[in-house]
Amino acid sequence: MRILYLLIPILGLGLASPAVGGEAGRDAILYKDPQCGCCEAYAEYLRENGYSVRVVPTHDLSLIKQEHGVPAEFEGCHTTLIDLYVIEGHVPVATLDRLLSERPFIKGISLSGMPEGSPGMSGRKTEPFTIYELSEGTPRVYAVE
Repeated sequence: MRILYLLIPILGLGLASPAVGGEAGRDAILYKDPQCGCCEAYAEYLRENGYSVRVVPTHDLSLIKQEHGVPAEFEGCHTTLIDLYVIEGHVPVATLDRLLSERPFIKGISLSGMPEGSPGMSGRKTEPFTIYELSEGTPRVYAVE
């Protein structure tokens, strides 16, 4: 699988690939349910942290998740695409910035569900957030915040 990711730039496939020099893009497309307000709050959080965010309301959110290989157990409230990575749910910007800096050969990362106190969500954070890699094989922890 790692070889496939190395060939992505050559083949022009729409999967995550490492940046060749320079900084990763900060343009985001956030797919959300049209009625969800916390997704709008997450988009604003990203904007406040230097990201350009285009919000796309859709009634086919499950199809978007499926098309981008998000397993059901890692689904979040919304799906964001940034620089060919899939960002699932309310991932804190520090972890997102780390992903775009390190450029690992994975599809993306996920903070599943809608944890209280996560960016864009109300309430208080009561425990660390566990963010998982979206990749082939056994799920692995990418970060704990």
